[in-house]
Amino acid sequence: MRRMLIVGMVTVLALLGASCSDNAPSNQQAETKPAAPKYPPELDKVAQKILGTDAEVMSYGDLAKDGKQQALIINRVKIRPETMQPGLLVTRAVIVEKNGDSWEEVFLCDEHLKNPKGFLGGQPVAAVGGWRLQMETDPKTGLAMYFTPLQTPKGGYMLTYEVKWNPEVKRYETLDRNFEHFLKELPSLEPIQG
Repeated sequence: MRRMLIVGMVTVLALLGASCSDNAPSNQQAETKPAAPKYPPELDKVAQKILGTDAEVMSYGDLAKDGKQQALIINRVKIRPETMQPGLLVTRAVIVEKNGDSWEEVFLCDEHLKNPKGFLGGQPVAAVGGWRLQMETDPKTGLAMYFTPLQTPKGGYMLTYEVKWNPEVKRYETLDRNFEHFLKELPSLEPIQG
């Protein structure tokens, strides 16, 4: 009888141990990829045309709070260096806006931050190979994006650049270092000689 009791307890403990195995995704893994936003199916084709097959729609809706539909589309960094903190690491990001039957690019982040008028002010002159992107949405002013280079740019400093919709000029622009005033675009960036 005692032997049966011990065998029964061992069996129960084994079942409990098996149900707590690491096969299920941890909370930390589940947090790294938020649920994809709902968006029109046509946006998948737009995303792939602009950023290729690895394109991912991160946000969709009235992002600028101007009544127009926009989508933030990204390409993630494929392999995160072990020394780098996890987060949303991107090589490219774009915001497209619905205009009639077509989608138009209103913001681009690749090696530089750009809008249709030029390079956004205050950013590094040297090309940036990847960015850490943080986002927040305000119910009144819309999407704010914070871009930090993954590595210190040549001849520059490791700074975070806030990009948001400027309702006065109706386009995305960077803000100054205090995140208070919009900076104007530059028609070109002079390369660093080195």
